[in-house]
This record gives sequence, C-alpha cells and structure tokens, in this order.
Amino acid sequence: MKKRFKTITLSSTKQNQEILSIANQCYEVLKNKGLEILVDKNLSKLSFIGLKPSSKKTILKDSDLLIAIGGDGTMLNCAREYGSKNVCLLGINLGNLGFLNDIDPEDLTSFLTQIIEGRYVEDNRFFLEASLSTTKKTFLALNEVVIHSGEIAQLIEYDLFIDNVFVYRQKSDGLIVASPTGSTGYSLSAGGPIVHPKVSSIVLSPMLPLSLSSSSLVVKAESKICIKLASLREAQISFDSHSSIRLRKNQEINITKSKSIIKFIHPYENDFFEACRSKLGWSSRH
Repeated sequence: MKKRFKTITLSSTKQNQEILSIANQCYEVLKNKGLEILVDKNLSKLSFIGLKPSSKKTILKDSDLLIAIGGDGTMLNCAREYGSKNVCLLGINLGNLGFLNDIDPEDLTSFLTQIIEGRYVEDNRFFLEASLSTTKKTFLALNEVVIHSGEIAQLIEYDLFIDNVFVYRQKSDGLIVASPTGSTGYSLSAGGPIVHPKVSSIVLSPMLPLSLSSSSLVVKAESKICIKLASLREAQISFDSHSSIRLRKNQEINITKSKSIIKFIHPYENDFFEACRSKLGWSSRH
C-alpha cells in the first residue's frame, strides 16, 4: 500500500459538458472518501456544487495529487504547470490516444477508489530542458523539443553536436528531440522508434530530411545535445507543441535531461504494451 493522498485537485484545459460531468463524478467519489478537493480556474463552472477555483499558488502549496481530465494535451499542460513542481499527476482520458491519461471514463469510479485507497503504481519520468543562446530563460518539455522551418515544404540547415562531438550537418524540415515519454507522440509520426518509458534515452528524428540515409538516433539521456542553425532562413522552436519561439541564423540550442522529475500515478492494471496494442492498433493475442 502506498501513501494516501489528502488534498486532490481537479484540472482541465477546457470545461465542456463531458469534462464537467467527469469532474463532477470525480468530486462525488472523492467527497465520499472525505478528501479535500480543489479545482483550477478552468473548472469554474463547478461552483454550483460549492467548489470555488483555487489559484495556481494554492494548488502547488496544498495538493499532493492532481487529476487531469482530457487528452494528452491536457496532461502535458498540467505536467509543465504542476508536475514539474512536485505535484503527482493522474490522467482521465477523453482524447484519442491518451498514452499519459490512462483511466477511461467507464472505469473511473473503480480505479479512482483504488488509487485513493493507496493501491496504485508510481511512474517517474524526466523532462527535457532547452536553452537558447539569445536568452537566459530555460524551457521544459515532457514529450519533445522541435526545431522546424515553420512553413510547409521549407528546409532548414543545422549542425548537430552530441557531447561536444560533431554528428552531422542536415537539411530537413526540422528535428524532433524526444524523451521516452514523447516517443509515442510526434516523434513516432516522423518515423522514430517507440521507447519504453523506463529506458533512459533521448531520440533525435529528422523531419523529412534531404538525404536517403538519415534515420532516427537514440542516445543516452545524459547526453548534451547542441543544434546550431546554419541556414539563412528563420526557424522556430516549440516545446510539447507549446510556446513557439522564432530562431535566427547561427542561433544555438542546447538540450539536456532536466533535473525536474514528474511522478505519474497509474492503476495497478496499467500496462505500457497493452496501451500500445489498443492505441496503436497492434494485433492482440487470441
């Protein structure tokens, strides 16, 4: 039996009727167990049951578990906002793939009851941290950092270094630098490998490279990755498809494994390979 959670926050990036219905169901389960319940500003419509939205500061201070209701985009947002600051995350899947949100609505009551009674699996994942040569600010991404041209069928040119060793100069639409968590996301669509979450690695996948021999590269998670832009045209960088920033020629991007760790909470039934079978259409054993 793991530790019992005492204060739980309900969170989402939207508040349509389906999300509000699921949030209300969570509230009833948690209330019946006598737990303290908070909601973020995106679930303000739950005020009719007496729940007033709490500030981000209050949630970070008081919550020991946050329930993210939605798809992977919702979970990624909650991961950056709260998970990177030591709040445990549990996901309820209302999206299509939902590799991070692994509780389906029909299983909500039984799985949530198990978890709040201390029967769950802890899953630690690492963030990627990116820094740019033009600013002192750093950026976190749970899934991937993407350097891209920002336009359809436009190539950029860049030099790739790993641990200060030159790897190659590449012309392509961009480069995806993904964590194991992100290997089932955008990286996969670019032809990258699926990496088990417990494999400590980083995947680099060129996007539509102007080369017949380019393929994804898997390196140890502790690698220091440096990308130097060489093309004349501007490029962009994004973090989990968020916070797109323009890049200029000769700009340098450094990407490393962050010290920030996020802790996901899963039901005991959670199985990465089962998720791959059901969400990616892998054949099942009969």
